[in-house]
Amino acid sequence: MEWWTWMTFVGVITALIIFPGPVALLCTTHGLRFGRHRAFATVLGGGVASLVLMTLSALGLGAILATSETAFFVLKLLGGAYLIYLGLQAWLAKPQSPLAEAPAAVKGQSVPAMFRQGFLVGIGNPKDLLFFAALFPNFITIGEPQLLQFIILALTWLVIDTTLMTLYATLGSGLGRWFDSPGRMRAFHRTTGGLFLGAGGTLIVSSANR
Repeated sequence: MEWWTWMTFVGVITALIIFPGPVALLCTTHGLRFGRHRAFATVLGGGVASLVLMTLSALGLGAILATSETAFFVLKLLGGAYLIYLGLQAWLAKPQSPLAEAPAAVKGQSVPAMFRQGFLVGIGNPKDLLFFAALFPNFITIGEPQLLQFIILALTWLVIDTTLMTLYATLGSGLGRWFDSPGRMRAFHRTTGGLFLGAGGTLIVSSANR
């Protein structure tokens, strides 16, 4: 793989990853509620989900989903349903200050649970399978070992994804004092809940319209 090919890949995926999606929203929310250090578990969960989707794409599942409407439909429904579940949780959350609720939140939301949420949100969008299946061939050099190239591309994605999602978690953590108000916290829960509900609903509706 030529160095300029790799640099082009870095530029493309940085622009794609930095655009806030459901995982970025979840990382920001967990950063606000639990602090950036604990929210790193959410970041890792989303990163592992990306690695799983990249591996499945490399193994050909992207092509399978592209030709199997039923499999694509079911996965989109599951992903949309989970986003709606998270949205309802956020919408119905008690409007307590994140600074005041921190001790209870630490007890109620374990690191494995945060990792699991990050993973499920990341794995819940089957479009990523098709995305990786379409993206990687553009940066794979025919005639060179493909496994090594895939590993380089996958690790590059993981590093950039983890870095940017950590920035989102840090941003959320930095907003903690500004949200030291039940009213502002209620507005935050309703906003994030609405975004999750909208994302989940859009995913389900788009699958129904296929």
